[in-house]
Amino acid sequence: MGNRAAGILMDLHQWLIFVSFWLIFVLTPGPNALNCLQNGMQLGLRRALIGVAAILVQATAFLILSAVGISALILASPMAFGIAQLIGAGFLIWLGLRGWINAARPAPQIQRTSGSIFGRALAIAVINPKSVAGYLAAFSQFVDPVAPIGSQMWVIMPTALTITTLVYTGFTALGVGLGRAALGLAFHTNLRRAVAVGFIAFGAILGVSAPQMRGVL
Repeated sequence: MGNRAAGILMDLHQWLIFVSFWLIFVLTPGPNALNCLQNGMQLGLRRALIGVAAILVQATAFLILSAVGISALILASPMAFGIAQLIGAGFLIWLGLRGWINAARPAPQIQRTSGSIFGRALAIAVINPKSVAGYLAAFSQFVDPVAPIGSQMWVIMPTALTITTLVYTGFTALGVGLGRAALGLAFHTNLRRAVAVGFIAFGAILGVSAPQMRGVL
C-alpha cells in the first residue's frame, strides 16, 4: 500500500479509495442481495434484518481471516477451492429451484424462526467462495504489510461493516417496498420467480467458474 499515515493508519485519500472499492464490492448484485430482497418481500423489515445481521457475522469473520492470512491459504489450494465452489453452486441452484416451484404457492403458514432466517442468510453468505477472493483483494490492495495489521483493522473493519450494513439494509428495504407494491398475485409470483432465477443464475456462474475441478470430475 503506498504511503502510510503515521506508519499505522490509512490517510484520507487511501480511505476514500477503500470506501469506493468496498461500495462496488457490496453493491454488485449477488446471492446476499437476492436473499435480502426475498427476506424483505416475505418477512417485513424487522424480521428480515436478522438476515443482515448474519451477513455482518460472515463479513466480520472473513475480514479477520483475511487479516491473518487464512484466505490466502484457502486460495492456494485449487482442489479445495474448486470443491467449495461446486458446493456453493449447488446450494444456490437448489434455493433457486425451490423458490421457482413455490413462487405461485401461498406463503407457508408456519412462520420462519429467527434461527432459520439467520442460518439461511449465513449459509448463503459463507457458501460462495468467491467472497474469499474479494476480501483477500481488499487486504492485498489496502493493508500495509509493514505497519501493524491490528492498527489498520481499526480503520478497515468499521468502514467495511458500516458500508455492508447500509447496503444490505437498503436491499432489504427495497424488498419490503417491492412486496408491498406487489398487490396482484401474478405480479407477486413473477417477482418471486425473478429472485429464484437470480439464485439459479449465480449458482450456474459459480459452477462454471470452478475450472480447477474440470480435470477431476
